[in-house]
Amino acid sequence: MTEYWVSQGNKWCDFCKIYISNNPLSIRTHELGTRHKDSVAKRLDTMRKDNVAKEKEQKEAARALEQIEAKAKRSYQKDLAAVKEVRDSNTRAVEAQEESVGAGRFSSASRDWELDSVSGYYYNQLNGYYYDPNSGFYYLDAIGKWVTQEEAFAIGGSAQPKPKGSLSKKPLSAASEGGSKSNGGPAPGLVIQGSSLNPSRSVKGASSSVAVNKRKRQEEKKPKVVSKEEAAALKAREDAKKRMEEREKPLLGLYQNYRL
Repeated sequence: MTEYWVSQGNKWCDFCKIYISNNPLSIRTHELGTRHKDSVAKRLDTMRKDNVAKEKEQKEAARALEQIEAKAKRSYQKDLAAVKEVRDSNTRAVEAQEESVGAGRFSSASRDWELDSVSGYYYNQLNGYYYDPNSGFYYLDAIGKWVTQEEAFAIGGSAQPKPKGSLSKKPLSAASEGGSKSNGGPAPGLVIQGSSLNPSRSVKGASSSVAVNKRKRQEEKKPKVVSKEEAAALKAREDAKKRMEEREKPLLGLYQNYRL
């Protein structure tokens, strides 16, 4: 019997990066050796440093996000303060302009303005204006839109006091306004004026069909003047007609029998 020798594979040590014999004794001897222990210690130290660096990076990222949020919050508060300051300055400028021009009726601080609980705007009973303290715009039903202070001053001279309305009611559209006007005005469609309701009654200046037919009959009764040529032609036509009838008389019986 023939014997074959089979080689045994080696074992790879990932810590030391070398191959060792794949048997328990060699593996045990290598693990108890100084080189393997140093390699394992280095690997653990490297893993520990990587974890520390990762934790540090995460903490730095969280700190950076907190700084960004704090900076954004400060910027937002600064913007709010700037908007409030601009609004207050605009309000003071408007009030000063109203006092200088003598248009105190447009001032939101005037006694003529009262807060409308339904719309949330101030309403002036003298001129019918609504005032929005947030935007500084004015609204009037005659204008139909929000306007600036200058436009309100320009239109304010011609505006007349009116009773308080509601902003919740939308203005009528062009179609609805047209429909409301047509209810009070004439009916749509073709309107014929100056004509009689009786269709049989003729309009003045136009001849009726009865009169036209009567005139035609009277014209037909009048004797016509016939010339000699016309009389001869008529006589020849009558003679030809009689000759045609004479020729067709024998054939009338055939036509009758054929029809039967």
